[in-house]
Amino acid sequence: MNLAKIQEALAKGGLDGWLFFDHHIRDPLAYRVLGLSTAHSPTRRWYYFIPAKGEPRKVVHRIEPGMLDSLPGDAVRYAGWDSQKGALRTILGGAKSIAMQYSPDCAVPYVAMVDAGTVELVRGLGYEIRTSADLVQQFEAVWDSEQFGMHVEAGKRVDQVRAAAFRKIGESLTSGEVITEYAIQQFIRESFTREGMVTDHGPIVAVNANASNPHYEPTSDSSLPIHRGDLVLIDLWAKLDQPRAVYYDVTWTGVCRPDIPDRIQEVFQVVTGARDAAVAKVQDSVKAGQVLRGYEVDDAARAYIGKGGFGEYFFHRTGHSIGEQVHGTGANMDNLETHDERLLIPQTCFSIEPGIYLPEFGIRSEVNVFVETANAIVTGEIQRELIRISA
Repeated sequence: MNLAKIQEALAKGGLDGWLFFDHHIRDPLAYRVLGLSTAHSPTRRWYYFIPAKGEPRKVVHRIEPGMLDSLPGDAVRYAGWDSQKGALRTILGGAKSIAMQYSPDCAVPYVAMVDAGTVELVRGLGYEIRTSADLVQQFEAVWDSEQFGMHVEAGKRVDQVRAAAFRKIGESLTSGEVITEYAIQQFIRESFTREGMVTDHGPIVAVNANASNPHYEPTSDSSLPIHRGDLVLIDLWAKLDQPRAVYYDVTWTGVCRPDIPDRIQEVFQVVTGARDAAVAKVQDSVKAGQVLRGYEVDDAARAYIGKGGFGEYFFHRTGHSIGEQVHGTGANMDNLETHDERLLIPQTCFSIEPGIYLPEFGIRSEVNVFVETANAIVTGEIQRELIRISA
């Protein structure tokens, strides 16, 4: 835990403090932000309050008095319900505006870790609760130079594996070998292992109508063969098999034929145009020093697809935060599934991945964007043309 930086962020955000709460490890964010480890799951509630100024204070149960011993600050112990409320009043003191892992209307579910009853409890004591969403991304989603370097290296390896997967499909078509979505998925997983990378699940290898399901994944029991004339979408993500490594996550599409049907080409152009419009929105805003929020990036991509006449076929957010988990805890590019008002801040990374999903096929184009202090960059290769997979 970097207490000085947390207090600096609280003061900048006009907050009197940040209240952390947990029971049975329901808030993993708290443990990561505080650098707190525990040998066992807490069976009684604890609270930890970091004021904008002064020493932190904590509330622990008498049965588990040492739960927060690794953190600085004096502890108030409680046993009964009433004494818990009294202990909370003691540590919160004269604070008025307090951040918690709470999101109004659950607009940002990634930080909505505190249950409604605890929110009611703290409000009932007379305190204003504000979301910790922007605080969380400052201490969860910001990368250091080592992590950025690992991301770039993962990108090089993932891009090589992706290219090899499309080549393997082409080779199978030439040889007459029957190859399936699942076989290519397993080829990618095995390649990740050889390249010193890990992933949590996936990848997505989807043919024709299966590509219209954004979260489709083939299995050994349910997988289509890949034939000449088919459209193939591959979405793959991985990170280096090293501590603190962060993900690289991209999607490319190809067709198993030398010529590209007009309808597929039209959809591809609209999707990549929307991708480029969203990237430009980020880059232009960062270069101009303008405040930019996640939902505004989604608006840029969605407007482009809407003008192209495919608005109803783009039914997921434009992008997600990327970190040590492929879906990170920073700002998402989203004004559809949620209204993400979190700021895009330096040293964070996210995907931009608009898609159009027609009944007969789907196309998505995904890149990763890293925000620097005065610039924003796409960190890997960018698909400019559909891959012609046929040999």
